[in-house]
Amino acid sequence: MERTLYRRWGKRTLDLAFSAVGLVLAAPLFLVIAVLVRITSSGPALYRHQRVGFEGQLFDVLKFRTMVRDADKAGPAITSATDLRVTPVGRWLRWLKLDELPQLWNVFKGEMSLVGPRPEVPHYVESYSPDQRRVLSVRPGITDLASIAYRHEEELLTGRADLDRYYREVVLPDKLNLNLAYLDRMSLLYDLSLLLRTTTAIFTSHPRVLHEDH
Repeated sequence: MERTLYRRWGKRTLDLAFSAVGLVLAAPLFLVIAVLVRITSSGPALYRHQRVGFEGQLFDVLKFRTMVRDADKAGPAITSATDLRVTPVGRWLRWLKLDELPQLWNVFKGEMSLVGPRPEVPHYVESYSPDQRRVLSVRPGITDLASIAYRHEEELLTGRADLDRYYREVVLPDKLNLNLAYLDRMSLLYDLSLLLRTTTAIFTSHPRVLHEDH
């Protein structure tokens, strides 16, 4: 009963309250980051990218731009730690996950949640199995179990001959398994614990090791 109430009303209430407070408190930091991005590379401070959200609806996820202008037209959607499209400031933002902060606005608008499966691009979602599509039954989140486990995803992808194939066949299925596990455990206390673990993981986590069957 408690979990049902949280999923129906409590989760959105938590998202709305935390995102509103977060947007206000982080406003000075937003300004500093935006200026740094603009003065160190040409292009806008924010980057918008279409993702698949709740019940398959498309929306634009917001991030601080961490790559050179038009980087999405000059290489794959997946990036490794050695990707030359990432700017020096962008690499720092990615390491501290500060590039994700604008998604508080996505949360405030109701397109995302603080905690939930990370939203994927449409062409990856098209390959989901019926069971994997269950991750679309909740709002996508800024952080989740997979975000914590794959804190160093870019290092994991470094050196792969085919980044897209490795991501689709090895990394993504593992992420989806973690997301499905989250759906079964979703609760107020669990969400709060994942927010805490996310903060801790920024400074302490190590690359996830995957065993390939391909």
